[in-house]
Amino acid sequence: MDKLYIKDLEVFAYHGVFPEEKSLGQKFLISVTLTLDMREAAITGDLSKSVHYGELAHALEKEFQKESYDLIETAGEMLTTYVLNNYPMVSKVKIMIKKPWAPILRSMDTVAIEITREWHRAFIGFGTNMGDKLKNIETAIASLKALDGLIILNQSTIIETEPWGYEDQDVFLNGVLEIKTFLPPRELITRLLAIEKELKRERTIHWGPRTLDLDIIFYDDLISDDPQVILPHPRAHERGFVMKPMAEIAPYFIHPVFHKSMSELLKEVE
Repeated sequence: MDKLYIKDLEVFAYHGVFPEEKSLGQKFLISVTLTLDMREAAITGDLSKSVHYGELAHALEKEFQKESYDLIETAGEMLTTYVLNNYPMVSKVKIMIKKPWAPILRSMDTVAIEITREWHRAFIGFGTNMGDKLKNIETAIASLKALDGLIILNQSTIIETEPWGYEDQDVFLNGVLEIKTFLPPRELITRLLAIEKELKRERTIHWGPRTLDLDIIFYDDLISDDPQVILPHPRAHERGFVMKPMAEIAPYFIHPVFHKSMSELLKEVE
């Protein structure tokens, strides 16, 4: 993938822990590396197919000066978020912020932080069998659309399915969303659990009735045993109500553990 660089953009701003830093200000140097496909721009000469680095430099300066932060880590996170949200052709951004006048009472060239963020492809399974089921799904999707750092790319057909694991309950409505996100898995699952809580999800019976269930099924091809969010979802391949919508919207997506497509796994479940 191609890269675009801005190196050591000099900006005067008021970030820092000490009162003098916030009142007097100081110089910062911002370097940016963007990952994007510039082939069409190179062939056609159409700047709209790339990123206008002059406009980007002015935008970064404006964003960097908009507020005063204690930490340059916060300023760096804010800049990476701004770039990914406002330049959709950028798949990855790396920001370095240097602080050459850092008040540490020692001779040095500079102190700096570097933050890298990128878009990831993920799939979220949803299910509900209590209350107004369609309304639950609509509310959940609206909440997801409102999240910063998450964009819904595709939605499967909503299907009616029989209960799985605990059968003495109403039928479910299930489906899958394909998203892109720069939220890491732990942060993403925390946001999903918060949306469940908004819809009064209660975990009283294992695999029991629920107003809303949101699960991360896949996150890129990541394999993780993090107990907070195991990836890929350990039972997704066994569940027709997951494999059917997955095979509908991403039939050739390969399971990173079993190395089979969603279409193949659906046939095995059926």
